[in-house]
Amino acid sequence: MTHTYATLERLRSQNAVLRETVALNSGIQLAAWYNNCDTVTVASDHHTLSLYVADGYESYQKTPHGWKNGGGPDRFCLMPQECESTWDIRGDLSFVHLYCTDQHLKRVGEQIWDRSPASITLEEKSFAEDDKITALYRQFLLSCDWQQPANQLTLSSASTLLLTHLIQNYSTVQWRIPAVKGGLAPSVLRNVLAWIDANLSQPLTLAELAAQAALSEYHFARMFRQSTGLAPHQYVMQRRMDHAKQLVSHTTQPLTEIALACGFSSASHFSNRFKCVLGVTPTQLRASSQ
Repeated sequence: MTHTYATLERLRSQNAVLRETVALNSGIQLAAWYNNCDTVTVASDHHTLSLYVADGYESYQKTPHGWKNGGGPDRFCLMPQECESTWDIRGDLSFVHLYCTDQHLKRVGEQIWDRSPASITLEEKSFAEDDKITALYRQFLLSCDWQQPANQLTLSSASTLLLTHLIQNYSTVQWRIPAVKGGLAPSVLRNVLAWIDANLSQPLTLAELAAQAALSEYHFARMFRQSTGLAPHQYVMQRRMDHAKQLVSHTTQPLTEIALACGFSSASHFSNRFKCVLGVTPTQLRASSQ
């Protein structure tokens, strides 16, 4: 069941323009926004990480001492659950929101540290800077089409990394990230790889892959990389392209069907990714294989 995020619904009722949104699992949703000339007050039952993509220089937050300004590209704001804040957007602002339920945040913490905290309280942050947060959302969240099922694994992996970083650096929890040594057991790895190959047509998420190994997303991602030399999203995309190449070269199956079989809902997106990886379009490869 998809969670209803109050901040998203509040912005929808204002001047903000929702450019794109995607629900990643039962506790996370991404939304890309544009806003200008708007005043909005938000208070919600979920956590919100706001990432400034472009502009935002004329963004102001109301404080006990007046309006505070400090926005700009790559600044971020962290608005914890039940934190009320008022914003005055006086110029162009493009931003991405990551919404997360408190239940999901605690689950991430419990899975990574194998402890059950009574609570994880996030710090409120306004117009802050963090190079790791910037790298994660620019490299992963902004670099792929959110609506393509084939990109769900990349988006869910990046979102989990962002939440892990928030817990470690902007919360009351002071635990160190646990070291992960060694890879997956050979039998577990075989089962995971076989499951991936059997589900290439599906919008896979990191949580689904981790469940096949009965591990947390954090531990699975690191152990999988130890075993294969690739991050899960890199490996899955490689297998999608390998499967696509075989179907294009050795069958007469329509390219639209091949795209769907490899997890792409758009033939044009499939063709673009195929050319980016292999240097030729599916049509060109098929013609050269005949």
